[in-house]
Formats: sequence, C-alpha cells, structure tokens
Amino acid sequence: MKKISLLGATGSVGTQTLQVVREHPDQFAVSALSFGENVERALPLIHEFKPELVSVKDKSVAERIRKDVPGHVKIVYGLEGMIEAAAYPKSEMLVNSVLGSIGLEPTLAAIEAGKTIGLANKETLVTAGHLVMERAKKSGVAILPIDSEHSAIFQSLQGQDRKAVSRLILTASGGSFRDRTREELRNVTVEDALKHPNWSMGAKITIDSATLMNKGLEVIEAHWLFHMPYDRIDAVIHKESIVHSLVEYADHSLIAQLGLPSMLVPIQYALTYPKRLELKQTKRLNLWETGSLHFQKVDRQRFPCLSLAYEAGKAGGSMPAALNAANEEAVQGFLSGRISFLDIETLVESALENHQIIKDPNLKAIEETDRRTRAFVRSQIEKKS
Repeated sequence: MKKISLLGATGSVGTQTLQVVREHPDQFAVSALSFGENVERALPLIHEFKPELVSVKDKSVAERIRKDVPGHVKIVYGLEGMIEAAAYPKSEMLVNSVLGSIGLEPTLAAIEAGKTIGLANKETLVTAGHLVMERAKKSGVAILPIDSEHSAIFQSLQGQDRKAVSRLILTASGGSFRDRTREELRNVTVEDALKHPNWSMGAKITIDSATLMNKGLEVIEAHWLFHMPYDRIDAVIHKESIVHSLVEYADHSLIAQLGLPSMLVPIQYALTYPKRLELKQTKRLNLWETGSLHFQKVDRQRFPCLSLAYEAGKAGGSMPAALNAANEEAVQGFLSGRISFLDIETLVESALENHQIIKDPNLKAIEETDRRTRAFVRSQIEKKS
C-alpha cells in the first residue's frame, strides 16, 4: 500500500486525489494532509481517511479543529507545518496540490526526504525550476506531473526515444472568453470569467485559463519537466479538451493522450506509475459520439499573457518568479473587483518591466523577488482603485 502526503486536501485537485484513494483503498492511504481554513470540508475528510498528521493555515485554525480530531492526530500549522506534512516519514509520496508559490518549500523538503513527487502545484517549477530539478536529480527523486497537459506529454513519451522528440504541443481550451474579441473583454465580470466551458477548477486557475496565462505557466513547467528548449514548445487552442497534449517526433509523427475532461486520470496515473488501474469514476471516450475535434493557432495579440510567459521563461533567472507573483496579485485584484479583466495583463507586463533580473537566484532571492513583485503590483492596483 502506498502512503501519501496530500497538500491542499480541500481544493479541486486535492478532493479529486481523495476520490482516487477512495476508489482504491487497498492501494493507497493518506498519512498526512494539509488544508487552509475550510474546516467544514476538511473535518469529514480527516475522519474518513484518518491521517496521522494534519497541517492547517495558522494557530487559530489548529485550535478550532483540535476538539473534533482524534487525539492521536498531530496538528501543525503554517509553512513549517506544511513542510512537516510534505516530508512526513511514513509517506512514500507527496501530492502537492496547493495553489501558489507557498508550495515551493514543501516540495523541496519532500525531495530532500526522498519522496516521490506528484506535482500539481505549477508555481514550484515556474518560480524555481532550476533548483527543484537539480535537487531532484541529486536525490534520485521522480517528479511526476499531475497537470493534465504535462501528464499527457509524460504518457506520450513512454517507451519512446527522448532524443527523437522534436516538439511538445500543449493544448489549451481558450477559457471562458475564447470566442470574444478584445473589445468585448473590456467589461466582462468575474462571474463571466469563472464559467469555464470544459473544466471544473478553482477560481484562480479558471481566470488564468481565460487569459491563457495558465498555458504560459505550463510552457515554463514543460521546459523544466522535459528538458525542452522554449522554441520547441508550442501551444494550440483545442476547444473540446479531448486531446490533452501531443509530442511530435523527428519523423513528424504525433503521439497524443486523449480522454474526456477529467483530472482523475492524470492524478491516478501519477499515483500508480508505471502501472495503470481501472478508474470507474470516469467515462469512456467514444470518438464517434464526440464527432469533430477542432484546433486553431493561438493569436498572441489576443492572448498577450502567453507571450509574456514565453519572454519570462526565456529570460530565465528570477524573471519567471516575478511573472508568477505579478499574475497571482493581479488575478486576486480582478477577483476582488478592484481591477478589470484586461488590467491583469497590463499589470503583469509592468511588473516584468520593473523587475531587475537575478541570473541564478537561490531560494532567498526567489522569495525576495516574490515579495517585491507583489508589493509593486499591489501599489499599482491601489492607484487604479
């Protein structure tokens, strides 16, 4: 039985990870889990999956749940608590599904502890891919992608000669506004933006999908996960979200992974790799029922955030960390109603122009970049409010 530490247990990927565990109780167990402050959702999960360690946002949340959690369960909190959960000695694998750059240090701690990493926290590689991959290689730790696009690429590489790969192609749904012009985006609401046509995701990722920043961050992830230069990573709009990504080989053959939109498949594949298990909670894809599949080239003028991500990735150093921090703050500004949808890209671009790049940043420099960039974006939002 594989024992896992799960970070972000009450979020979208976290709850779906627990669905997989629930379907295969003889295969997986949860030794440690973390959540923020959603006590109402978390307590039933703690009683059902019986982790030995629980990490929460802060001391006040820890005190709220203490009386409702079995006495043998250790309760910790804050970043230190999350790190302790990630590197919990009895766990073989970390599934990191927290949102944001806070996921970086727990990932590094789990790598140092020799855990297999199931990675759904894209900020880990976006902000510090050079550190993460270097330490994983040194520790002999496998990093298994949980994002559907990177899982699709990972699956499409199995049994193939990596030297024969000529291009990675990430598919993008285009998000909530894929059929709208830029002029039509000027007055869109938060409610409009959160209506994703294909996927059920958290608010932040849904907004990133609408700006295509999500795809830009995934390009940076793919660069690190698969050691691929940026000029050999492409993105294509595919509105059905049936083809989850593709790998092109030297003979121009394309190998892809297909399936109905569901995060359960990439989650389970990371948990079971290199084996596959039955997954009763997902539906079979019948292509004759799907009918047509559509693909179109990404219009970079329509989706400037994708270009900003490519530029940040190619610049390297601390620039991707600045990109991520600026985007997180800008998206939060939009979700809170303080800025418009199109202000997101403007604020990110301004933050990148303002950033003084650090060529080979250590963890401290990355954290300082994150702090400074957030402060800059907040100050710009204040001026707009």
